[in-house]
Amino acid sequence: MIDGVTTRKLNRIPDERGYLMEMFRSDWPEFEVFGQAYITAVYPGTVKGWHYHKLQTDNFICVAGMAKVVLYDNRQDSLTRGEINEFFIGILNPMLVCIPPGVFHGFKGISSDVTLIVNIPTKTYNYNAPDEYRLPAHTDDIPYDWSRKDG
Repeated sequence: MIDGVTTRKLNRIPDERGYLMEMFRSDWPEFEVFGQAYITAVYPGTVKGWHYHKLQTDNFICVAGMAKVVLYDNRQDSLTRGEINEFFIGILNPMLVCIPPGVFHGFKGISSDVTLIVNIPTKTYNYNAPDEYRLPAHTDDIPYDWSRKDG
């Protein structure tokens, strides 16, 4: 696992009406501080990536469909520099993925319909000076191929 990345398996509590699933709690060790909450949608087979933040931690939960979330550690002083983590999260595998500052991340919709990811970052978005540093989804700067790996 990339240094500083944490995950938490999320539990659904079902009954005859449906289910409840806690996504993020202030008494969990993953919680740092609340910045804001937003939802992002990705169409089937589409990649949104790469980017990282210098100041904020992202906390991803996939609430509809399935996503392949990929992390790349490019931090100069990290013990796990150069490592890739791949997580398959969503309705079939409910999970919280906490992504620390400096770690590149992106995701791909791998469902037949729209995939929805809720992010609860530790900072609010600064419209005048965004804390976002981007690379194209398909770049030689990150050793990752977004194509499906059939077996």
